[in-house]
Amino acid sequence: MDFEAHHLMDLPSNNHQLDVEEKKTMSKKLEKQVVDPKEEEKSKNEEEDMQNNVVVPVHSIDNGDGKRYAIMVSDSNLLSEHLGRDISIHCLLRLSRSDYGSIAALNKSFRSLIRSGELYKLRRKARIVEHWVYFSCEALKWEAFDPNRNRWIHLPIMTCDACFMLADRESLAVGTELLVFGKELRTPIIHKYSLLTNMWSVGKMMNTPRCLFGSASLGEIAILAGGCDPRGNILSSAELYNADTGKWEILPNMNKARKMCSSVFMDGKFYVLGGIAADKKTQLTCGEEFDMKTNKWREIPNMFPVRTGVFETPPSFGSPPLIAVVKNVLYAADYGQQEVKKYDKDNNSWVIIGSFPEQATSMNGWGLAFRACGDHLLFLGGPVLHGGRMMEINAWIPNEGEPQWNRLVGKESGGFVHNCTVMGC
Repeated sequence: MDFEAHHLMDLPSNNHQLDVEEKKTMSKKLEKQVVDPKEEEKSKNEEEDMQNNVVVPVHSIDNGDGKRYAIMVSDSNLLSEHLGRDISIHCLLRLSRSDYGSIAALNKSFRSLIRSGELYKLRRKARIVEHWVYFSCEALKWEAFDPNRNRWIHLPIMTCDACFMLADRESLAVGTELLVFGKELRTPIIHKYSLLTNMWSVGKMMNTPRCLFGSASLGEIAILAGGCDPRGNILSSAELYNADTGKWEILPNMNKARKMCSSVFMDGKFYVLGGIAADKKTQLTCGEEFDMKTNKWREIPNMFPVRTGVFETPPSFGSPPLIAVVKNVLYAADYGQQEVKKYDKDNNSWVIIGSFPEQATSMNGWGLAFRACGDHLLFLGGPVLHGGRMMEINAWIPNEGEPQWNRLVGKESGGFVHNCTVMGC
């Protein structure tokens, strides 16, 4: 079932839907005019688009008597003229962003807050964050999953050439943007999806185009490190991206060049783990820590030992490290042993805490996503079933015990995950 169907079914009647009498009262308070019948179908479509997170003007509402009325909402009001702007925004911040589309359909000022991104900046300052998982099992098709409502959301189809579909692609969610890095026929490119407009556009290219890099985000900023340039050279360079400004900033180089590495933020610092060295043969076991306060890198020997039980020739055959951070604790999924491990910061060592979900399978780590989503660890991907693959999402809230994986959702569709990232806003 798609997002719109879930949305219409799940809206709480006592908080988010006006009953007939309330709608009549609201209509009397607002300036109104009967909508031309020719506009009725157009208005209906616009409201449905808004409920699917498409930000478009909404011209009318059904007040319960079978007629549709145009709403002239004052820009000075948000929810109520009696509450005032500050209290209204305070209430809106604490609503689920799954509900923003339907509420914006009733209010021009709130709609403006969403489109400008102001509301999400206020949520960030108030430390109100919801995490959605964004993933792709096909080159141009992206979906999102809202774990709070167990909803699938289909994003618009990307418009790309055949070369982009076949090239290596990386993804990263930062602020209210989803960035997909790849290569078209003549040049590297970044396709950018905006949560505010529900549209794709071409993003500004970084200073050094690259692929197979490590990346992670923290609020509105993200850092990319290592990878390969268009000529195949393995890089030690790094850059910082600010989603609020859309600008890239060059950072100091890492101590070691590496590709096919993985990255996380932990304790406010950026970490790069594993990967393949500049000789294109050696698997790196060291990690590197970047402190944004001092603007310096620190190498951490043996932070990510070579995977056990996996013999890779060439070493690039296996996937980058499957790592995730929940509450400043680092976890890794060892696909060779089907084990989940926790990093001991004090001893620079790893402790086995349990096993993968039963249905989580991969091809040397490919096709499987291991991500942090709020206070949960998630596995995305599933087994081959009836000649196809099953997409499953399994979750666990880390604690002192062995992982007890909870199957959140499953469906028979492309279960081989090519790209996956988590957006928190």
